[in-house]
Order: sequence, then structure tokens, then C-alpha cells
Amino acid sequence: MVTDKSAASALIGIQNKSLLWQAGAVVAGTLFLAAASYVEVPLVPVPVNMQTLAVTLIGAVYGWRLGALTVITWLVEAALGMPVLSGGAAGAHHFVGPTAGYLFAFPLVAAMTGWLAERGWNGNRPVLAFLAMLLGNALCLALGAAWLAVMIGAQDAFTFGVLPFLVGGLLKSALGAALLYALSRRVAAKRS
Repeated sequence: MVTDKSAASALIGIQNKSLLWQAGAVVAGTLFLAAASYVEVPLVPVPVNMQTLAVTLIGAVYGWRLGALTVITWLVEAALGMPVLSGGAAGAHHFVGPTAGYLFAFPLVAAMTGWLAERGWNGNRPVLAFLAMLLGNALCLALGAAWLAVMIGAQDAFTFGVLPFLVGGLLKSALGAALLYALSRRVAAKRS
């Protein structure tokens, strides 16, 4: 267990900031998630994009509570019609369509990644950070494919909802761990 909680959970010390600052961090996080949603490769029935990278990073940097809250806020924005989903999509109908399982998995992914980061699976330990990101991607794929299987069957859900995302999940996990490592180095340099 890590003893330096501020370094282990939220790399930028969010727990020590005012509620106004935390609200600003939530807004910034939803903007980051929306921007990541626009970086996509359109596939059917589920597009490939950078959302899982953003979700896992938000969890790892913000900590499990604020990370999950940020992702939930982004989902509410989407349900209310703001164009924040993949490719600028919006609307409540996405929460019952083929991507619903992935969308509902996102707050859990952010919470899990944040929880692991709070226990030392962060940028100070790049291999553990990579594993945390990889577990986040795996959780998202598992929950997303489970919902998709209800709609199109288990075989097709695996073929179209898991297989196309395996290499991307590995690459996004490595990129996420590298970004966390760079951020932790930067934060450590500022503190010294």
C-alpha cells in the first residue's frame, strides 16, 4: 500500500483543492473525453476511438471518486443531447443501442483505474500503470460485449465488439502508462 496518498491517487492533488477547483476539473475532464471521442475509426456496430484512453487516464489522474463522477457527468451531457460521444454523436438512444454496454462501463473503468492508481498502480510504477490501464480496457470490453451479446448474440459480439479492439486496447494501455509516467515525473520535478 502506498503511503503518499496525494502522489498515488490524483497526480495533480485534486483531493486537496477547493470544490470550485474540483468542479473545474470535472468540466476539463468532460472536455478531454469529448475531444477523445472525436478521434475515431468508424466501425460497425461499435467505432474505435480514444475514449477508453481518456476514461482510464481520468480515473488514474483524478482518483476513483472524481474520475467516476467526471465520466458520469460526460454521460449525462451525452444523454441531454450534447455532441460528446463518438464522432459527435449525442442523445439518450445511445444508452439502449449497441454501444450502451461500453458507455455504462466507462464510470466503472474510471473508478477501477483510479482505485488501482491510489494503491500505487500509477505513473511512479509504469508496469503497474500499464496493467491498470489494460484491466480498465478489459473491463470495458467485457461489459460492452456482454450487452452487445444480448442484442446480436455472443459469437457476433465477440467478433465485432471485442476482437477489433484488442490491439488498440494494448496500444492505448501502453500510451496511457507512458503519459502517466511523464506526468508523474513532471509533478515530482515541480515538487522538488
